[in-house]
Parts: sequence; C-alpha cells; structure tokens
Amino acid sequence: MCLRVVRGSLGRAGGHGGVRRAGEQCHRPEPAAALIAIFDLDGTLVDSDEALAAPLLELGVPRERITFGRLLADECALHGVSVEDYLDRYDPTVARPFAGVDELVAGLDRWAVCSHKARVSGQAELARLGWQPELALFAEDFGPAGKDLAPVLDAFGVTGAEVVFVGDTAHDRACARAAGATFVLAGWNARARPEPGDVVAARPLDVLEVL
Repeated sequence: MCLRVVRGSLGRAGGHGGVRRAGEQCHRPEPAAALIAIFDLDGTLVDSDEALAAPLLELGVPRERITFGRLLADECALHGVSVEDYLDRYDPTVARPFAGVDELVAGLDRWAVCSHKARVSGQAELARLGWQPELALFAEDFGPAGKDLAPVLDAFGVTGAEVVFVGDTAHDRACARAAGATFVLAGWNARARPEPGDVVAARPLDVLEVL
C-alpha cells in the first residue's frame, strides 16, 4: 500500500483499497513516530443515517429535507423541532459500524472520538459496540460553533501535527485544518466527497497506513 496521486477531477471517495492524496506521487511515507487517531462518529465509524433520520421522520419532517453532517441544534432548528423532542425519539441501537471499523479500532493503541453528537447518544453507542477510546468528547464538550480538536489535543498533551483526524464532512475537514492536523476522509462512506489535498482512505483499515 502507498499514498497515491489523484489527478484531475475528484469523484466519489469510495473505490478500491488504499490511501490516496490529491497532488502527490505514489510513495511510501518515511518511518516516524506513530500518530494518534481521532475519529468523528456518525458517518465515519458508524453508518447512522437511518438512526439520525428516524426521529425527524417521526416528527413529520419529509425525508427529502433531511441533511446530514450539521450540528444537531442547527438541523432541528431548520425543521422547526426541538432538540429535546429529537433526542426523546433517537434510538442508539440502530446505528451499525461500517464494515472493517471493528478491526480498525481493535488494532489501535491510542485513539479518541470527537463528535458533535449528543453525549447521551454517543456514549450509549460506544458502550453497545464495546469500543473504549481513550477519550470521547461530544456536543456538550464544545462551544456553540461545534466540535473542535483543541480540547482533545489538550487532553492528550499533543499538537495537531501529532494526530490524524478521520471524518466524512467538510466540517471535519475544517476542524483538522484549524488544528494543524492531518485530515483523512472516510472514503468508505459513499456520501463523503474529497477535495484536492485530502488523504482518502477507501477502507477503514487503510487508516493504519497514515499512522
């Protein structure tokens, strides 16, 4: 495996295995100290689209109006429903790990979750799946602007250059850039869209190539 060039138009992130970076020739990274992996949760570790949509559907929101990747408060406000009503209807047993994620997290020495999911839902899902990250921060741990890698870096006592943030949305990409961290796009999620300069992992286990 190696980092591969994606030249020309970038299409969907999914595809064959391996890690690719736009604008770089195929090469093997020089050995370096292992990086700490930080993961978004929804759309990255777990396929939760149906779980996230179900409360809104129950509250009368048409499926075609539902979007993913927003802050929960923003999505609820868009549809005129309260966060409390949404959370009352959210079922944390519905989301399932993407194929290969269990094997990925089982092989990590140090890892964390940084998600703008509500804490009660996120913690329930981690417990159900038997995942034990060293640190898990959720919406209540951040300011109104949403998730931020800064408190994760502070807790680990590291800089952005010492971590990799794996996510599936433009907001995840912006979080990584703001912290000076390497961003890895979760290309196993068909909704993930790469931008030039992204490192794209086609499968969860491909993340290990970047660490």
